Amino acid sequence: MPREFSRNQRLGNQVLRSLSELLRFETKDPRLQDVSLTAVELTRDLSVARVYYSMIDPNAEVAPVQAGLEKASGFLRAKLGQAIKVRHVPELRFKHDDSAAEGQRMSDLIESALHPDAGK
Repeated sequence: MPREFSRNQRLGNQVLRSLSELLRFETKDPRLQDVSLTAVELTRDLSVARVYYSMIDPNAEVAPVQAGLEKASGFLRAKLGQAIKVRHVPELRFKHDDSAAEGQRMSDLIESALHPDAGK
C-alpha cells in the first residue's frame, strides 16, 4: 500500500510549522511582525526549501519584508536545524505569495460586475 504523503511533503509541513513558530517567537526584527508563512516546497533532494509568505496587510510594501527574511535566513536555518532532525537542513529561499491579494481583487471585480451601480 503506497504512503499517503511523501517524505518531501511531511518534511515540508514540519519545516512550515517550525518556521512559523520561530518567526513568531524568536525573531525580533520589526519588519517580520505581520508576516504569515503560507507554504513550503522542497526540492526532490531536500536541499532547498522555497518558503512562501504573505503579509497580514495586503497593501504593505514587500521589499522590506523580503530583506528582513533574507537577513534572518541564517538564524532561522540554524534554529530549524535544532528543531527538526535531518542530516542536512535545507537552504531557505523566501518568495512573496500574493494569492490573498489577488483573490481579494478578483472578488472586488466580481462584486462590481454583479452590482455596477453600487460603486457610484
